[in-house]
Amino acid sequence: MAAMATATASLSSAKPRSPFLDHHTSSFHGLSLASHVAARAPAAAGYQGLSISAAAAAPRYDLDAFRFEPIKESIVAREMTRRYMTDMITHADTDVVIVGAGPAGLSCAYELSKDPGVRVAIVEQSVSPGGGAWVGGQLFSAMVVRKPAHLFLDEVGVEYDDAGPDASYVVVRHAALFTSTILSQVLARPNVRLFNAVAAEDLIVREGRVAGVVTNWALVSMNHDTQSCMDPNVMEARVVVSSCGHDGPFGATGVKRLRSIGLVDAVPGMKALDMNGAEDAVVRLTREVVPGMILTGMEVAEIEGAPRMGPTFGAMMVSGQKAGHLALKALGRPNALDGSLDVGSLQPEMILASAEEAHVADA
Repeated sequence: MAAMATATASLSSAKPRSPFLDHHTSSFHGLSLASHVAARAPAAAGYQGLSISAAAAAPRYDLDAFRFEPIKESIVAREMTRRYMTDMITHADTDVVIVGAGPAGLSCAYELSKDPGVRVAIVEQSVSPGGGAWVGGQLFSAMVVRKPAHLFLDEVGVEYDDAGPDASYVVVRHAALFTSTILSQVLARPNVRLFNAVAAEDLIVREGRVAGVVTNWALVSMNHDTQSCMDPNVMEARVVVSSCGHDGPFGATGVKRLRSIGLVDAVPGMKALDMNGAEDAVVRLTREVVPGMILTGMEVAEIEGAPRMGPTFGAMMVSGQKAGHLALKALGRPNALDGSLDVGSLQPEMILASAEEAHVADA
């Protein structure tokens, strides 16, 4: 077969990524991470492109006479079971449990994963992690991100359209580009494990402090009313981060449980939409709401009565980042909130990407 010509695809973005924020060039505590983002080709003035080249060579096997290597079915079963059970045993007692793998939860996991000394378990009730960040508003494709949260997109390696320095926002052409990119990076980290199709049914609480979560298969949780007692499992954690989103069948479950057991007085619910007020409020109010439990993302609006933000996503990312650093602070690890992280030491992946000129965000 004759070799086919090299195909080159370009995705547009008006702002180049800053080397200072390139987490592939260095890493916290020396954990080296290989870059999977292709080098940029030279761009014309006023235009920055991502060049992805694929040499269309023939596959390394014969497609006309292809056969897989033989395998016993029991080997497949053992490999799946052994690896999953090993992860369950490892994270039965872990450092941080993140409940909810939407944009805030994944951004939180992304920040935490940079410290290889911190073990992170993500519990997601859906088979598909990502929450509502696979699409934009009204099931449209584009994801709108208000500046300066675009700096986080630069760090993660997500391309976007930018109308220029006077524009207040950027647009990712499909929300799935952000979600798939950050998800793949988080899952590649050796200190993070995702348990999808698993629901957090309850909290472990000892002497007024949240000390972990009660888990069960999501399908079991949805059928407690149709079957006899199906007891759960547990994950103990030094810190729980609840990123369960706004109210719904599986939404805001963390704060609703805190109210039902008397650890918080009220959950007023989010107010009507106000994009400008909502995003600032969600980031500002991201905090440890009770000892051992940090809230991030739209669940913050539920307990604080903040406005809903609608189809803008920057606050989800930055709130998740802040939650990650709050968790690091609670664990006694270097973080960007209490001055324990030396911003001048050029460890860019531990700096809140949304902070202008690497200023530390307020806790």
